[in-house]
Amino acid sequence: MEIKDKVIIVTGASQGIGLAVAKHLSKLGAKIVLAARSSDIIKSLEKELPNSLAIVTDMHNPENIKGMIKKTIEKYGHIDILINNAGQGMYGPVEKMDIEHYKKIMDVNVYSVIRAMQEVIPHMREQGGGMILNISSALTKMYVPGISAYSSTKYALNAISLVARQELEKDNIIVSIVEPNMTATNFAKNALGNRPDWSASNRPMPKIDQPEKVAEVIENIIKSEDAELRVE
Repeated sequence: MEIKDKVIIVTGASQGIGLAVAKHLSKLGAKIVLAARSSDIIKSLEKELPNSLAIVTDMHNPENIKGMIKKTIEKYGHIDILINNAGQGMYGPVEKMDIEHYKKIMDVNVYSVIRAMQEVIPHMREQGGGMILNISSALTKMYVPGISAYSSTKYALNAISLVARQELEKDNIIVSIVEPNMTATNFAKNALGNRPDWSASNRPMPKIDQPEKVAEVIENIIKSEDAELRVE
């Protein structure tokens, strides 16, 4: 899919990967919908990026998700691409996993993505197609102690996304996933629990990506329409 003039929703657009993606795709001529909780940041970004729209959105709130889709259609008339990027991490061993914290990250990493997909799919089907791009993690390809909770939410997201790709193929709706490594963002700062000390581990650890590199990979998968792409 070409990017120029496409209407693209980016959730979690106020920082990290979401911010880098919004800026990168805007430079390529897309019309970006900036969805995040940080009103001041996305309102400022709206002034910076041409033909963009800031929508204050808490992905924990189903009504906010409905509003995000509705306001986008009211502004642009349609939605070409939904990028589900908003998410949260969690550290800790399985033995001591805080179930309430786990429910919280499951809500934003999985349930909110399903809700957003369910809201946008009927509109994409009616307009003849579209693309849903869900941001997963390279942690789904490895087994890293202390991060099972977060990894498991991304495993679930992979399955949901790739099955939906098959289900929606007949409607010309493309569903894809991108799997970044750990990224140089505030992910660790915003994660629940205490980050493990991996310094003495002999296990392979994910490398650190810059969010701008992830944005370039996202550009590539939009254009290729591949099912999944890992950031190398």
